[in-house]
Amino acid sequence: MLALIASIVAAPAVAQTEAEVRIGPADAPALIVRGTTDADIFLPVLRAFLATEPDLAIRYEQWGSNDLFARATEACAGGAEAADLLVSSAVDSVVRLANDGCAQAHVSEETATLPAGQLWRDEVFGITQEPAVMVVNRAAVPDAPVTRFDLIDMLRPGGARESLRVATYDIEESGLGYLFAFMDSLQATTFGSLIEAFDRSGAVATCCSAELIDGVIEGRWDLAYNVLGSYAEARAAESDEIAIVAPEDYTLMLSRAAFIPAGAARPEAAGRLVDFMLSGQGRAVLRANHLIPRIDGLGVEDDVSIRPIPLTPVLLLTTDAAKRRLFIELWRNTFPGDHAAGP
Repeated sequence: MLALIASIVAAPAVAQTEAEVRIGPADAPALIVRGTTDADIFLPVLRAFLATEPDLAIRYEQWGSNDLFARATEACAGGAEAADLLVSSAVDSVVRLANDGCAQAHVSEETATLPAGQLWRDEVFGITQEPAVMVVNRAAVPDAPVTRFDLIDMLRPGGARESLRVATYDIEESGLGYLFAFMDSLQATTFGSLIEAFDRSGAVATCCSAELIDGVIEGRWDLAYNVLGSYAEARAAESDEIAIVAPEDYTLMLSRAAFIPAGAARPEAAGRLVDFMLSGQGRAVLRANHLIPRIDGLGVEDDVSIRPIPLTPVLLLTTDAAKRRLFIELWRNTFPGDHAAGP
């Protein structure tokens, strides 16, 4: 049965940061940026911005997506210090915050260039392009699946890779994992067969991108499903053990979302950071740090297999409490039994 690592452990009563870094002049006022992006990936982008802002510093706080949403909701209600800018991969929660009146508008030449699916109400801005991919251990799976149909066939009883060890996100612990799984359920006629195959093969669910990729590199799992491509690409540049597959049947494409909270102390500086990330210079830095993909065979502009996750009110469906409860119940019912930790 699927091992949902820590999925039934209650969330912490107080939201907590995973890391905090201050960069820039020690005596300069600090822009507070809170995000889900790993600090080592995002800090080069922030440093490049500060090179254009010599009188500004940045305090970057790295958060888990669920904790970030909780802290932003608390700040919106006046119960905690607001950030100046939020950047999250759990884009459905960002749209929810904006819909609930927790964001302020920012309009510029750069934001005006964003396509409709990457801009909502001049409050939510898509700043990256990151595919959901499969990460495969080359030695264990030399015949890597290129579609979900291939993966399902491999996992069938008597299939070529019936004993394939698969891992994916724990959708209760990871806001991004929940979003990808929910969007899969809307996009794919394969969704029911896929999760049944995961159940049958004893797949594992765990917290985050780094854990999934590390597990494949270390040989604990043969394949990780729905991993955020930016992290996968960064690790593949360092490791020959893994291959990245953007599924040919369809590939979900995420635009990491930024917004300026209603209570931001420095909204003008936050707006300049948004504009920098949307500028040619900023996008070059984002690309260099794998936040815009360079995965072979993945043509972002014209690939018909790309399924963008739009920054629109459609995402409110994923944050509706009743729908979320039903979806997680479906997930648990599909994978019944003891939810003990996996390997």
